[in-house]
Amino acid sequence: MSTLHGDGSNISLSKLDVLDEFVNIFGIKVHALTALQALDNIDSAIKNRRSLHIGMLNAAKIVNMKRNPALGEDVRSSNMILADGSSVVMASRILRKALPERVAGIDLMHGILARGNKEGYRVFCLGATSEILAKTEAVIALQYPGVVIAGTQHGYFGDSDEEAIAQKIADSNADVIFVAITSPKKEQFMARWNKVMCIPVVHGVGGSFDVLAGKVQRAPLIWQKSGMEWLYRVKQEPKRLWKRYLVTNTLFFAMLAKEIFLPSKPL
Repeated sequence: MSTLHGDGSNISLSKLDVLDEFVNIFGIKVHALTALQALDNIDSAIKNRRSLHIGMLNAAKIVNMKRNPALGEDVRSSNMILADGSSVVMASRILRKALPERVAGIDLMHGILARGNKEGYRVFCLGATSEILAKTEAVIALQYPGVVIAGTQHGYFGDSDEEAIAQKIADSNADVIFVAITSPKKEQFMARWNKVMCIPVVHGVGGSFDVLAGKVQRAPLIWQKSGMEWLYRVKQEPKRLWKRYLVTNTLFFAMLAKEIFLPSKPL
């Protein structure tokens, strides 16, 4: 597996072995990393041209992995899985397998951009509408002028377009790809085309482009710290989100109660 990099040399990407400690939660190996440690792993992957596929875990993702084994397989194929949700950190403490902190996907994205601003990372943005994508690109260029936008692609494409898009990403010679597509399509696309894209760092960022572009307002810090960021999202879009969070949160706590007495073995 190889591609041409910016200097014209052929490179091959082997998988980066993340050797940091992990904890088993709901049968998932979650890496016990701080945001800074995660950013160091990302920087190492870029500088050593190694493949680092990042998986982000929250309550809804855990519930949906239980419902959808294919999604579970795609997430577990990531070689750095982080606690994106406060509920996951809370569950780890209840289960006496405490994770050091929450590493939110959007915060990690900003951390990558901040470090990329100094290091000159090449970034590809995939997902959202063309309008949101253009605004996201403009915000990145304004706030992180040292980052190179290697390419962009909106997220409204069919299965028949995937191969061409994956090749477009490969041709961009990006160091990092931010994938702003909803689950499970996001995980499926990253797992299916990771080898073709040949990008060192693959990070699924969910709705982060909407926040960056100003379409959606992120919860104030006090809501984030209290673990109620999900409720702030429901407050902004109650008709669309209330049922989803009611169902997934209820199922998550039922799974947690079971996990206390019958811990899952990692798959």
